[in-house]
Amino acid sequence: MPIGIIGFVAILVIGIYNSLVGRRNQVRNAYSSIDVMLKKRFDLLPNLIETVKQYASHEKEVLQNIVELRNGLNKPDLTKEEKVALENQLTKQINGLNLTVENYPDLKANENFLNLQRNLTEIESQLSASRRTYNASVLDLNNGLEKFPSNIVGNLFNFNKEVFFEAPEAEKENINVKDIFSNP
Repeated sequence: MPIGIIGFVAILVIGIYNSLVGRRNQVRNAYSSIDVMLKKRFDLLPNLIETVKQYASHEKEVLQNIVELRNGLNKPDLTKEEKVALENQLTKQINGLNLTVENYPDLKANENFLNLQRNLTEIESQLSASRRTYNASVLDLNNGLEKFPSNIVGNLFNFNKEVFFEAPEAEKENINVKDIFSNP
């Protein structure tokens, strides 16, 4: 009888361990898909910037900020948290650039810019979906690491909880559309 109990416990531990490994790998996969979207955006930005430069040289500061943030994201030694913070800053700058475009009809009407803007919007949507998938995977892993009995196995094998992607406080504030359209 004791051998049966030991065998049952061993099978249970192996099953829980494999489940936690699968969840951890899903988090890694979801984070990797975010990297793919960031790379896609990273590759598109130079074309967008060159197009915008032709029409809006007075927006030089915004464009320089985007380039600096883009280059900052390319550093290999960034932590996940630093990367998320830089990526959020870049998103804010890009959104500001898109709003600025509303004030320049010649820029809006340019076919190349419209195509690049559509591509950027698509990438931002895909990036948003990737973030949601990542957060769902993190939730699943973290729940597994906190619930009994998998919390025991997780602690035994040094599994760690993951952090969620979160929007910065500035991006959580309501946008006053009237102010955006009334400022020339």
